[in-house]
Amino acid sequence: MGMTDLQARSLSLSIDGAGTVSALFIMPPQARACFVFAHGAGAGMTHAFMTKAAERLAKHGIATLRFQFPYMEKGSKRPDPPALAHATVRAAVAEAARHCPGLPLIAGGKSFGARMTSQAQSLAPLPGVSGLAFLGFPLHPAGKPSVARADHLDAVEVPMLFLQGTRDKLAEMELLEPVVKRLGLRATLHRIAHADHAFHVPARSGKDAEAVMDELAQAFASWLDTLDAPSI
Repeated sequence: MGMTDLQARSLSLSIDGAGTVSALFIMPPQARACFVFAHGAGAGMTHAFMTKAAERLAKHGIATLRFQFPYMEKGSKRPDPPALAHATVRAAVAEAARHCPGLPLIAGGKSFGARMTSQAQSLAPLPGVSGLAFLGFPLHPAGKPSVARADHLDAVEVPMLFLQGTRDKLAEMELLEPVVKRLGLRATLHRIAHADHAFHVPARSGKDAEAVMDELAQAFASWLDTLDAPSI
């Protein structure tokens, strides 16, 4: 299956009280799940990382619905207040459910998108969502180590996947590992060696951006397999 077979469809989401935002939907043949994929604070859904991740996930039979938060749609640099971000995530999940009837839904995203999705889930479960996947969970601001941003995760009752670079300055590993341990069997941590918060790796690591993307998609797909497995 070549990349050209996977044309992203443009969609529009209506957000209560905030107009509409753009979305992009990729549905691979024989899809086995759909990932509602929120962007990070500084770059929207068409950023190269988002596009490549969606294409790689499609190769593993994972549909994706990427979407813009309202501030990004307007070209603003100031992220939306949490309540509006949460409403946008909910609208995107509802849209994914319409386009992927019968498929398991996974919600989450990159950095800010991961955090807003997990907050929304902690406040009221996202309908039909069977797990959350975080591509670089932003545990704390750079240089200000703390675990306060993970407090709400205790209220999340679905499985969570943390895909994290070992050089991520927004999630020091010695802080993140105890958080994941505290969450117990619900949480899975996959470490991407040498990667930073943007999943960049230094040349000396022997890896390149393509290898990192392959690893991210493979780890996501392997985690999905565990969700499908019957409970012991």
